[in-house]
Amino acid sequence: MLPASLSGFFLGASLIIAIGAQNAFILRQGLLRQHVFVLCLICALSDALLIAAGVAGLGTLIAQSPLLIAVVTAGGGLFLLAYAAIAFRRALTPHALKAADRGEGNLKAAVIACLAFTFLNPHVYLDTVLLLGSLSARYEGTARLAYGAGAALASFVWFFSLGYGARLLQPIFARPAAWRVLDAVIGLVMVAIGLSLLSRLG
Repeated sequence: MLPASLSGFFLGASLIIAIGAQNAFILRQGLLRQHVFVLCLICALSDALLIAAGVAGLGTLIAQSPLLIAVVTAGGGLFLLAYAAIAFRRALTPHALKAADRGEGNLKAAVIACLAFTFLNPHVYLDTVLLLGSLSARYEGTARLAYGAGAALASFVWFFSLGYGARLLQPIFARPAAWRVLDAVIGLVMVAIGLSLLSRLG
């Protein structure tokens, strides 16, 4: 069971530790120290749920539904482009770039955005349900469960490390210029991912 769980852990980690929409969102919330625990928990639990579904065989069903994949792809691409516009607007608005601003913000809006970044991103399904799910076929019984648990654990470790580790960068983001750069980079990442998703529909 240990080799299976380690395999799941390291494979899961390799898939989620990358610059993406979800990670960029958690990084920014971590820097602002707004709803960090709740948002990290949502991301980790969502990954765990999708990984469990993939290990249980849902990946095969999704792969056989081109319409479902197209709908999620279109919705995810448009959402990311819309959020990119918001990020660019923040980068151009000096009064919104205060690293010391740790107001509570809107929890409901943050949760909705977090869920959208998670479930409107086809890459999430590709990584968790399809890829991790299909590779779990190498194992049987308890070993397969251990593989899925290891992959889910990687998500918990990563998101909470990112969310709470972001505060170590707080001195850098005490300057408005740093926030400009961060929001500009976030916007560019969102545009790149959004356009890549929409291009698949052609």
